[in-house]
This record gives sequence, structure tokens and C-alpha cells, in this order.
Amino acid sequence: MDHRNGRQHFPGRMKRKWHINGRFVSQAVTGVQRYAHEIVRALDRHVAEGHALAQSLDLELTVPADGPRNLPELKAIPLRAIGGSAGQKWEQVVLGRHAASGLLSLCNTGPLLPHKHIVCIHDINTRVYPDSYSFAFRALYRALHPALGRRAAKIATVSRHSADQIAHYGIAPAEKLVVIPNGHEHALRWRPEHSPATRAAAGPDTIVIIGSPAPHKNVRLIVGLAPKLAAAGLRVAVAGLSDSRVFAANEPLPEAGNVVWLGRLSDNELAFLLQDSLCLAFPSLAEGFGLPALEAMALGCPVVVSDRTSLPEVCGDAALYASPYDEDAWLARFVELRKDARLRGEMIARGRRRAVEYSWTESAKLYLQAMVALG
Repeated sequence: MDHRNGRQHFPGRMKRKWHINGRFVSQAVTGVQRYAHEIVRALDRHVAEGHALAQSLDLELTVPADGPRNLPELKAIPLRAIGGSAGQKWEQVVLGRHAASGLLSLCNTGPLLPHKHIVCIHDINTRVYPDSYSFAFRALYRALHPALGRRAAKIATVSRHSADQIAHYGIAPAEKLVVIPNGHEHALRWRPEHSPATRAAAGPDTIVIIGSPAPHKNVRLIVGLAPKLAAAGLRVAVAGLSDSRVFAANEPLPEAGNVVWLGRLSDNELAFLLQDSLCLAFPSLAEGFGLPALEAMALGCPVVVSDRTSLPEVCGDAALYASPYDEDAWLARFVELRKDARLRGEMIARGRRRAVEYSWTESAKLYLQAMVALG
């Protein structure tokens, strides 16, 4: 071994081939796909910089040959397109046969064939809050996750809360689990810019909600507060759309004059909306991690979050908390933030400090460690 340029070199050592499941490049970017993109980018940086853990690994991003592409920009990890269109068949059959030497799957699913397989299961919300999901999606995950838990060599997840649930429901034993959380750095790359819609919606009296109308996101609680919020001089801006292939249909949310529905926003639009508004509200009933809260904290936006699920673990003392069943508690938190500039400034500072504790760079190192340990 030598240490040229501060790197460890192992002459003659055979590199171990690991494939990265690239099905996510054909999917719209939500929190799960964001995780995959950012972990792969961080892995690529480690490889390019010659990190000691990467020296013995030969990584490849393996993607479907056909279908839409949303490819991460990579410098050191090669990309290979195989098979046909993205989907369960490609993942289970084409990728499963191709990746027997080692596979990293970052988006809840993966082929059952490889045993040398690390799978990230972000949450088990299909079990703890089934009403939010379509029957087909729920049935797929309820069958696939326990099978992956038995077959894969290692199951990653994004919080201790999720790890406890995965073990509790018997999807994988505790000794097979590793917690590898989300990071914050991607939000700092966003370049805040307003669209006409976000410019009109933002302001010091605006509460931002990010998420779908799926029941477990609990958007109804905040929207239902609209009359009381209006009386307090507050309004609501809702960003995001639901995917009918994933989330179950639910009753329409009530309309109100102080609630604006912005639909899907670009990252840059979302950044400006958060920075120009009072706070982010995240009243979720079930979360594996809660990435929007971390993004808001990184951008200097105070957060008011649910006092359960993974959110206290992620946010620590950098958030204001309320029960997801107590409307009055949420109203009190919003009014308190609006009236107390000192409190708002303190929460912004705490949020920024908390956000830097979550790093894609460090999470990618944990994946490198897991791959090296499996050989």
C-alpha cells in the first residue's frame, strides 16, 4: 500500500463490482428519488476523490435502456443502459440477472434474485397508513418488502423511527438494518426565483405546506383551519401534487379564499417561496424521514411539525411541535411565530445548525462501508 497524493492504493487488489439500481432515472423526482440522486452524486464524488473506501469498489449506475431519463451528472461512476423499458419487469428480471455481483437499490424496491444486495426501504407507510395508497401499490409493497427483507444482505432506511417500524412489522431483523439518512446540501444548490404565482402567494403571513393530499400528509388539518387563520391575518400556500398510481383517491379538500394551490413547483421556486414566507407546516401522520422539513431548515425557513413519527428525531430542538390532531395547537404556533420576531429568528438559526448535521457526503460513506463489508 502507498499513500501518493494522500490516497490509499492497493496494487494488485481486485475491485469488487457493484451495480447501482438506476430505475429511479425514469421516475419523477419526489423525496425517494431525490435520495437516490443525491446518494449517487455523493458516491461519485468519493470515487473521483479516491476515498479509501471506494478504492476496492467498481461502481456502475445501471439504467433501463428505454424510457424517460433524469440522469445525475457523474464524473467517475460509469453509466450502462441495459434491457428495455423501466418498470417492475426490468427491475426484477433484467437487472436481477445482470447485477448478481452486487447491487445497491435506493428507492424502496429491487430485484429478489441477488443476495448481495443493499436495499433502502424508506418507510412502511403502506402498512401504518394504508388508506393513503392505491390497492395495487399497497399490495406490491406488502409482498415485496418482506421478501427483500429476507433475501437482501442488508436493509438500509432513513431514520431510527423507520428502522424500529421495519423490525416491529417483521420485514427485516434489527441486525440486518442500517440507518442512512437524507442530507441537506442539495437545497443549498437551489437558486431562489419567483414565478408570478409564488410571488403572489409568498409573504410574512404565509404558511407553506409541501406534500400531496394523501391522508397521511394531513394537509386537511391546516386547510381546515383556514377561517381561523384568516381571522389571524394568515394565509396558506400548498405546493405539490399527488400521483394517482401511488396515492388513493380521497375527498376533495375544502376551498377557502386564503388558501392557494400552487401545484408542482421547481426547486428554485420552492426555495424562494420558503425563504419569503412565515414558516413551513408539516402536520404529517406518518413519515420515514420528512425531507421537506430539513430542506426548509437549510434554507432558513422556520418549521412547525408534527410531534410524532420521525419528525422529532430529525428536527430536534430546531422545530416548533404540535399534535397532528390538535388544530388549536397549530394555530397557536403560527400566531406565536408571526408575533414574536425574536422566536422566529431563533428558530431560523437553530434550523440552519440542525440541517448541517445531515449530509449526503456522510450518508454515501455509510453505503461505501456497507458495500465493502459485504465484499
